[in-house]
Amino acid sequence: MSIAVTGATGNLGQLVVESLIGRGTAASDIVAVVRNPQKAESLAARGVVVRQADYADASALETALAGVDKLVLISGSEVGSRLAQHTNIIDAAKAAGVGFIAYTSILNAQDTPMKLAAEHKATEDVLTRIGIPFALLRNGWYWENFTNDLAGVIERGALVGAGAEGKIAAAARADYADAAAVVATTGGHEGAVYELGGDERLTYAELAEKISEFAGKPVAYQFVDEQAYEGILESVGLPAPVAQILADSDAAIAKGALDTESGDLQKLIGRSSTPVAEVLKQA
Repeated sequence: MSIAVTGATGNLGQLVVESLIGRGTAASDIVAVVRNPQKAESLAARGVVVRQADYADASALETALAGVDKLVLISGSEVGSRLAQHTNIIDAAKAAGVGFIAYTSILNAQDTPMKLAAEHKATEDVLTRIGIPFALLRNGWYWENFTNDLAGVIERGALVGAGAEGKIAAAARADYADAAAVVATTGGHEGAVYELGGDERLTYAELAEKISEFAGKPVAYQFVDEQAYEGILESVGLPAPVAQILADSDAAIAKGALDTESGDLQKLIGRSSTPVAEVLKQA
């Protein structure tokens, strides 16, 4: 059985490939769909089939998915262009005869107040119309989202955010990758909707405490409102539209948008999620 992974050299995609191999899938049965084959040389050296296709190139996508049985569709990162890109991939999968799609969406995609979810919701709608069996992997936040500037947070002694007292049921990126690999390699997932989140449901203040314990020095949560947080993100170089989306997502934490007690992640991977303390060490 051939399993394709889009965005296979990205942060999540490469972990999905690793998890597939770790679960016993032969490398030669994995198709890594990538924009830049040079970045996939290590995968090719291990026997993974590497095929080049940009999310915007419908023709190349259809060629890349030829002979594929199942597809793990890793959502794109270009906010504003993702619906068109995802639709290209789904249409190409249909034309190529792919039999199942697992799509990495976002928590409560159909109902969440997060602006970031709009393209996920629309992609889910495309999947419901296309006629291919599918499963929705509605991923929560990654703990790694908070480690990009970990050294700076520790140096300043402040974790800044607009999430107020909302809980974040985050997990390690590798946990979500394992869930995707399970769904791609086992049966019975057609039509399933998985709300995926970690065991530790932490507020920003509680996360700051975890960072303090790891760093061995005080780190406190500093609340700012959405507008102020957007300005902070722009000040460190993020484009205004991206800063707006991220600030909106952070403010949505206060409304419970990134919290879940579903237990779906733990059931799929057969274990607890990776502790945030471990993610901090790895970072």
